Amino acid sequence: KAMCSGKLQTGLLVAGYFVYLLVGAAMFQVLERTAEKQEKIAAAQMKEAFLQNFTHLTVAEMEQFMKNLTEAIQNGVYPVGNESQIEDSNWDFSNSFFFAGTVVSTIGYGTLHPKTAGGQIFCVFFALFGIPLNIVFLHRVGKMLSLLCKKLGKFLHEKGMRKKKINFLTLLFFLATGILVFLCLPSVFFQITEGWSYSEGIYFAFITLSTIGFGDYVVGKQPGRNYFSYYRTLVAIWILFGLAWIALLFNL
Repeated sequence: KAMCSGKLQTGLLVAGYFVYLLVGAAMFQVLERTAEKQEKIAAAQMKEAFLQNFTHLTVAEMEQFMKNLTEAIQNGVYPVGNESQIEDSNWDFSNSFFFAGTVVSTIGYGTLHPKTAGGQIFCVFFALFGIPLNIVFLHRVGKMLSLLCKKLGKFLHEKGMRKKKINFLTLLFFLATGILVFLCLPSVFFQITEGWSYSEGIYFAFITLSTIGFGDYVVGKQPGRNYFSYYRTLVAIWILFGLAWIALLFNL
């Protein structure tokens, strides 16, 4: 019975956690999308005006253009290429879900951030409740993984192995499989999808899973590269399980 209620609790927690992320993603999308579109249109107009007058701009006007351009880029708007850029939103569902995940896991790359007052206030409350929820979720997933550890240990114990050796082997096993599954293999995947070098992939994976999150490398962000849909959602799920693996390592 205890086992059953434990499973039910875990199921509810996982479901609740994902619902929380999905609702958060939807809210960020609603709050930020329109403002972003206006920003993109303004950037496109600015570029247009520049291209028409660039032969006789004063130094001051040129400086102002550079300033506006830098600001646009910092806000995730790249006035490069044609009009189609305006339709691609940084706040589509996949991106919003990815952003919600980086908020609750405290990675915070800083490449995507809410710019409207509503979005910023919502972000505060979303993080306020989301971060503890994330910790509880990771703890629970870590616990489930450590039960696997115990089963492995029990099996080895029955085979007549000593306790100390078992502990060492399970730790080694989880360390090795984790490094393979969460660092080595994803880096190959990033190498192919992002065109990074293998070492850049390893660096990105580590900076992300350690929740340092500099934001110098971020997935799905390079203009001109074609990413498959739900790519960032898939990466968000990799991050969640990677964080759970790290939580388990600390547990062990």
